[in-house]
This record gives sequence, structure tokens and C-alpha cells, in this order.
Amino acid sequence: MQNYKIKKLITCNIPISACNLKCHYCYISQLSDWERNKVSLSLNPELIEKALSNKRLGGSCIINLTGKGETLIPKEMPEVIRRLLQQGHFLEVVTNGTLTNRFDEIIQFPRELLSRLEFKFSFHYLELIERNWLDRFFSNVKKIREAGCSFTVELMPNDEIIPYIDDIKKVCIDNLGALCHLTIGRDDTDRRKILTNLPVEEYLRIWEQFDSEMFRFKYSVFNKKRCEFCYAGMWSLHINLATGDSQPCYGCSYDQNIYKNIDKPLYFRPVGKKCKQPFCFNAHAFLTLGDIPELITPTYAEIRDREDVDGNHWLTEEIQNAFSSKLYDNNSTMKGKDRLLYFLSSPLHISRILNYNKKTIWKNILAKSIFHE
Repeated sequence: MQNYKIKKLITCNIPISACNLKCHYCYISQLSDWERNKVSLSLNPELIEKALSNKRLGGSCIINLTGKGETLIPKEMPEVIRRLLQQGHFLEVVTNGTLTNRFDEIIQFPRELLSRLEFKFSFHYLELIERNWLDRFFSNVKKIREAGCSFTVELMPNDEIIPYIDDIKKVCIDNLGALCHLTIGRDDTDRRKILTNLPVEEYLRIWEQFDSEMFRFKYSVFNKKRCEFCYAGMWSLHINLATGDSQPCYGCSYDQNIYKNIDKPLYFRPVGKKCKQPFCFNAHAFLTLGDIPELITPTYAEIRDREDVDGNHWLTEEIQNAFSSKLYDNNSTMKGKDRLLYFLSSPLHISRILNYNKKTIWKNILAKSIFHE
């Protein structure tokens, strides 16, 4: 098995709220965001490829493509996917699995590219039943699987589908050879608590029957503030793929644009100990891939893969290998002195030193620095 050295995790937001489903538990529904960004979104595949080239990112990366609505709606998405795969990256595309024409276009790519492509199929059971699209969903899963792609199928556990659990389990075994994985929903209207009206103990008892490593890990870190030194921003980035604006991580300020000065290197600075979020919302990716090196977690492959009744895996060998990587194995870590020097040399903090009085700056550096152990 080839050893893929994954240099970074790049999460890309496709800022379009349009979707052909309307799930009640979706954060767009919760925040009444359906009327925003419904206009056609224009993406430039050639520019995206240059901005996220293998050379510019320092090697092969895992790139996640997620829309606020349905990721594959923009007509440019198949070409964006193809160009990023040609750069040697490993792609994860989040989709509701219903846009058959997009999958028909993508499976025409060379098999060598498809072997580094994984689809995260969001399994919106009630919406699919209501529209009579259940067969379409599983047909598309089968289609990309036979073409050589990896996949995972993930259900949002919510109170409304509890009466249908036995039906969901049966349809998964019949079509996938294994149960689907589970995520954990958060209520963005109420302090981002777990999205359920049940006592947490009852919620866990009901959903543990799916034996999902994704569900177990997400619950283990849900609502737990991270105080360790985090390398998000240095080993991972979050990017608005339409505008090119980039953040070290969710909740951080935008500090660069990947489409500007495209012939120059990107700037990577770690979040360190100054994470502003109450907990790591996408811990299943950032933490399993190793943004906090001392934290013991399952691998990303372990929370995405399943072995079916015939002994076949949902992930290809190439994707299993890449998703089993840890970013700290392929990047340099920083200790106290190195962190302080990096802190002092960063353009952001140099500008602060030039614009604020020395007493305040040095007090912050020595007493409140994100680089303190």
C-alpha cells in the first residue's frame, strides 16, 4: 500500500443556500437562510486549481467541499473536482445524493482520479421518502461505488425519525450491506446544544444501536472547550471557494485571500490556544486528522468507513490510506520558544506591535500569548 503523506486539510465552503431538499433539522432551516444566495453561483475551476495547487500547498491534501445547501448544484462543481484531483489531492464531497446528472458526469473521470474521491452522502430519509427519491439516492451511491469512488452514508439522528429506525436499518442493510453512520446535530438557535428534546441519556440509548464510530467520537467531544495548542490555520484552512477569503478555522477572522498574489505562497498561522469557539464543531475532521497532536482520537478513516456483509469496505485503499494519516506525522510541531518566535515574526502581530504601545504589546506577548505552554 502506498504511503500518502497528507500535508494539510482544506475545508471549502461553497456559499450557496439553494437545495432541492428542505430538511427541518438543517441549520439553513433553523436560521431561515433559504432566501439568501439563491442566485447562480459562479466558480472559476482554473483559478481554484492554481490557488490550491499541490506545489502551493506543499503536497497532497485532503480537501473537503461542502455547500451551505446542496454542494453539487453549481454547474462548475464537476470541473472543480476534476482539477483538484489532477493536483494529486484527496477529495471529500458532501452531497444529498440526488443530483444524478452530476454523478453521471463525474464518473466519466479516469479511474485513477476517482480512486481519490470520496462522497459523504447525507441520508435525509424522510425527505427522500416524501419525494419518492429513495431508489434514486441508493442508485447514485451504487453508481459511484462501481466507478471506483469511496463513499460514506451518514444520517442526522433526530426525534422525528425515531419511529422509522427499523425501516432505516433495513434499507441500509439491503442497499449498502451495512448500517449508515450517524452524526450529531446541534441546535443553532439554542446555544448549539444537541438537537433533541429527549434527555441526553435517552438520546444516546436510542441511537447507539447503529454502532457508529462517527457518532461516538462526535459525542465524546461535543460541547467540550479545546484548550490545547491547536495547529488549525497552520495545518488546515477554511476557505470560501467563491470569494477566496480564507480563515485559519471557523470563528477566526478572514486573514488572506487565496486568489490574490496567486504566484506567492499562502500564509499559515496556527490558532494556538486562542480558539474562540465553545467547542470544535468539526472535530470529526480537524481532531481525527491531528490538529491537536496530543489528543488521542480514532483516524478519519475509522469514522467514515464501514465493512459490509460481503467483507467489502466503503473506502478504497487509496482513501483509507489518506484518511488514516495524521497531520503531525507530515508537518513540524512547535515548542515554546519556536511558538514565541513565530508569533513575533507573523505579519499580523508585527502590525500590532507597530500600532500599539510597547508596554501593552509585551505584556500580551509574555502573559497572554497564544504560544505559552
